[in-house]
Amino acid sequence: MQTTDDMPVALTIAGFDPSGGAGVVADIKTFTAFGCFATAAVTSLTFQNTTGVFGATHQTAGDVRAQVLPVIEDFRVAGVKTGMLPTREVISEVARLLRETPLREIGAIIDPVVRSTSGFDLIDDAALAALKSELLPLARLVTPNLPEAERITGLEIKTEADMRRAAALMREMGARAVLVKGGHLTGDAVDLLDDEGRVELFRAPRIETDATHGTGCTLAAAITACRARGMNLTHAVGAAKSFVTEAIRRSPQLGRGFSPVNHNLRVRFDARGGIEIDEHD
Repeated sequence: MQTTDDMPVALTIAGFDPSGGAGVVADIKTFTAFGCFATAAVTSLTFQNTTGVFGATHQTAGDVRAQVLPVIEDFRVAGVKTGMLPTREVISEVARLLRETPLREIGAIIDPVVRSTSGFDLIDDAALAALKSELLPLARLVTPNLPEAERITGLEIKTEADMRRAAALMREMGARAVLVKGGHLTGDAVDLLDDEGRVELFRAPRIETDATHGTGCTLAAAITACRARGMNLTHAVGAAKSFVTEAIRRSPQLGRGFSPVNHNLRVRFDARGGIEIDEHD
């Protein structure tokens, strides 16, 4: 992991959202907010806006590999995340890339994107099986929301105790750490991090809003950027959650559906490893 004062390079392997709120566009904006140089490989061209997903054209496994190789051959990538991986073939190819040098030395952040905010299923059952068997064992961290955690584990998740069980089950599938996002529960927004059996809760006051488009992508990208800058996982998750909370709070309220969050934020790191968040002028 790169920990020098040079600008860290972060790579996202995810789908393209033409409305700019999610996928590689959200990841790039988030990487930039955290002072990283953003690189990206597109796995699927989706047709969507804030009201829903209307279809997609997927890239081949070979096309995804052909995008990633020039990046990792040219740059010293310090952080890598995955988002929408639409087919079994693409998932297998990404897993192959993550097992190869230099990506295997980084520790991937896996955002298991299986369903859009509007409820559109983004991967089929064969792809989900490949995600569980091939990708989770390579994850430094996997970041499912509750519907994703339920689909991956087969459990019904209604409480924090259920979140613990789901996280433990995903670690049994091979993930080194699991962050179960509890935004779909009532009360405070509580996320549960299980890092090799050490469980920690991250709480924030719930913001009543429809500005939720791309929140999962943004959180995973923020964690990836913090890790690329040398933060340990717990600090990275805390900083990323603070960023997403502010991005929701300062949402531009765009579109006719679920508004995107505000990525136009500036993150400053203090000497103690914390962050301060301001909006750009």
